[in-house]
Amino acid sequence: MSAAERFERYMAHLAAGLGHADRHAGLRGYCTGLMLPLERKSVEPMAASVDPLHASARHQALHHFVAKAQWSDAEMLRRICQWVVPRMDLSAGAFWILDDTGFPKKGEHSVGVARQYCGQLGKQDNCQVAVSVSLATETASVPVAYRLYLPKPWALDRARRRKAEVPPEVRFATKGQIALAQLEELLAAGAPAYCVLADAAYGTDTEFRLRLSELALPYMVGVVSSVSVWPPGVDPLPPKPYPGRGRPPLAPRRSPRRQPLSVKALAQSLPPEGFQRVSWREGSNEQLSGRFAAVRVRHAGGNRGRARLWPSQWLLIEWAHDDPEPTKYWLSTLPEDMAINDLVAAAHMRWRIERDYLELKQELGLGHYEGRSWRGFHHHASLSIAAYGFLVAEQLTAGKRSGAKKNFIERQVPALPSGYIPRGSPARTATRAQLHRNTAPSAQHSTGRRRPALSVLRSRKRKTDLVTQ
Repeated sequence: MSAAERFERYMAHLAAGLGHADRHAGLRGYCTGLMLPLERKSVEPMAASVDPLHASARHQALHHFVAKAQWSDAEMLRRICQWVVPRMDLSAGAFWILDDTGFPKKGEHSVGVARQYCGQLGKQDNCQVAVSVSLATETASVPVAYRLYLPKPWALDRARRRKAEVPPEVRFATKGQIALAQLEELLAAGAPAYCVLADAAYGTDTEFRLRLSELALPYMVGVVSSVSVWPPGVDPLPPKPYPGRGRPPLAPRRSPRRQPLSVKALAQSLPPEGFQRVSWREGSNEQLSGRFAAVRVRHAGGNRGRARLWPSQWLLIEWAHDDPEPTKYWLSTLPEDMAINDLVAAAHMRWRIERDYLELKQELGLGHYEGRSWRGFHHHASLSIAAYGFLVAEQLTAGKRSGAKKNFIERQVPALPSGYIPRGSPARTATRAQLHRNTAPSAQHSTGRRRPALSVLRSRKRKTDLVTQ
């Protein structure tokens, strides 16, 4: 079976969840456009490339499909998982990776746009931010939940909400609360309790870590250097004796000689032999490795009254030999007998979601949507993930077929007729030398340069088994 035939089967599988048969053409056209080698994956250039002879009509149809049609994003993501997950090797376990990603955006009318931190820019600026959960193994990963973060000024502004068609049930929630809600929905649907990975923006929140433990989800999460812990072998004093009336004292006590330390101070107190060099993954040029220490600690803050004395857990520290202070810290509830090599490998599994977002943004137009509505933002993201899911599935099975092709989609874009002028060309100015009907730019290559083909998701040499879960 060719890649084009597999793509048609995949489209039919996704289309079964759209609700109406007249949406099937929109799904196929939109996903095809997202996988074409275009600089911009917004509706107009995709329509002109997918159907150049009827660009205006196709533009209207695709715009309606992504911005107005009332199909379910949750159902779309569920069907993507049904296709991709059985091709992932889950025999060695998997991870839930929580993260958020930003999209720089000018103006203030697109849903959720506000001045906030944008990871793509590395600074505060006008942007939209979305929170996601990805299922990841050593060989592949795919987003399984995705939702826009709605800043509080947006959440409280009825006029802007109404104009952007924000659903009435959507209320303000922090990114951590959104991620937890996504995990709870996955667990309620029967998803396994895999280890949760998140960076310090999530892991430093005590309530976030406590809720993961309440959900029986092990975690490996980043924390900032100021988080306080009880060092190895040091426990707080027991609570004061119960006086016989009122609530029994629960809070552990401290003394001048029995005090917690910040994770930074604890790391600096460890002897040099407490650190060892550990390799975790083969990079593009060399084996990735670093200098790590792992110690058992108890968290010393964030008491809520229900669990005053935290159970012991791992503190993993990364400290390059030439750096003046440690680089990163993680707290983890992975098993006490786990080897440091496995702890390090789990901590650095987060690179997969960065890879996901890189491919989704650079190759599949995740941040190219130009509409302003809540529905359009999420529909475009779901379709970008759908295109990515197909490429992930192809990458996972490519090694099992001899002569696997470099480009997965074997589709020919219709040739342009002689003298064809792309939509919008009359409004452009041109030099006298260009005023000739035979020199009109093509709908795909307005610059005259050949665009690079869609890059192939890098495949691993390791052979994977098909495991359905």
